[in-house]
Amino acid sequence: MNIQAGIKLTVAEAALVDAYNEQIGDLPGDGATIAARDMLLSEFKSAGLPTRRVEAWHYTDLKSLLRAVPAFEQGATANRVDPIVPGSIVLSVTNGQANERSLQGGISLKSYSDALQDGTAAERLVERDRDDTIAQINGSFVRDGFVIDFADGIEPEAPIEIQSVHNCGQVNTRFPVRFGKGAKATVIERHLAVGDEASFVTSVSDVKLEDGAEITWIIFQSQGVADAHLGQFKAALGTNAKLRLYVINAGGKLVRQEIHVTVAGEGSDLTLRGINLLGGESHTDVTFTVGHNVPHTTSSEVIRNVIFDRAKGVFQGQIRVAPDAQKTDAKMSCNTLLLSDEAEFSAKPELEIFADDVQCGHGATVIDINHTQLFYLMARGIPENKARAMLVNAFVAEIVEELEDEPLVEALEGVISEWLEKHA
Repeated sequence: MNIQAGIKLTVAEAALVDAYNEQIGDLPGDGATIAARDMLLSEFKSAGLPTRRVEAWHYTDLKSLLRAVPAFEQGATANRVDPIVPGSIVLSVTNGQANERSLQGGISLKSYSDALQDGTAAERLVERDRDDTIAQINGSFVRDGFVIDFADGIEPEAPIEIQSVHNCGQVNTRFPVRFGKGAKATVIERHLAVGDEASFVTSVSDVKLEDGAEITWIIFQSQGVADAHLGQFKAALGTNAKLRLYVINAGGKLVRQEIHVTVAGEGSDLTLRGINLLGGESHTDVTFTVGHNVPHTTSSEVIRNVIFDRAKGVFQGQIRVAPDAQKTDAKMSCNTLLLSDEAEFSAKPELEIFADDVQCGHGATVIDINHTQLFYLMARGIPENKARAMLVNAFVAEIVEELEDEPLVEALEGVISEWLEKHA
């Protein structure tokens, strides 16, 4: 008789399964939502946390890296903070609970917990594939967030900051957002810790741009030194839609930020710019895929990384061009400043092309500071540490300045400079 041993769960896996069993009676949702949650948790229990054997997670062995998950803190509170850009409209989520407010006419706002309760969220609580650990965990535990709908042609005068603030425990949020035809807006998705206790955070943003929409979306993540952050951004672009996506990572002990974009309408354009500021013994992974599925579309991706101390960074980027996607123009580059002998960075840019009339390319570089430039500054009386900080700041500021929005550029340069002053 053959007896097959059951899969032995790690401490973190067991903590998540136990947390689900403890919270299921309190998680918002109707019957359809609970069924979707159960299905996702079942997939998670079957697959477990991914290891290096899973190609999409080859450089981030989550089973080894995620060693513990803090308990959910019922009733924990955290205070919202000032927005990055003064005058922004703030939609705050504190310790995973959305705080209600109203927006201008033409922008519909609904709590995601309400969508869970009435079942409208259930059909979207699915995984992209069996390796989609973020969707499995987030869908199982998500409690709140915002459902936002922008009417056709609307142009809010101020940026909208979706602010998720926490100080402990488990935080799981979701943000489905639709931009109507011709809508124009700037959205800042901000994740930050305001306490010293370790937290486990997951967040999923599901964004749809209708025809002709022009959107700037900025993800700014500054978690605490003991926090784990698993984020996923998904977007679908309609005809002639334009998405400028900026991702800035400046915190967290263990970070995985996924970006999955489908270019589904002719004439659409994606611009991705990323800045990863890594220090201490942190591990940060940015994994990106873009699918060009129709002719005459463009995309451009530039990632800049600054690595200090014993930090480890990862960039995986894949451009996929479907057989019908003729005249695609897609370019991707990843540039890294490695400023410590003990730091590490892994880059894996990929092209998967099934059309023959395209312009596609990718590249990656890993270098130290240019010592000629450093000598030039020091020869003019600038101390070495300040000269190094100036060069590093210039390396990333070049990316931010592409926004061409003075208040936004000034605000982001300020928070980046503040981080560099602490680490450079």
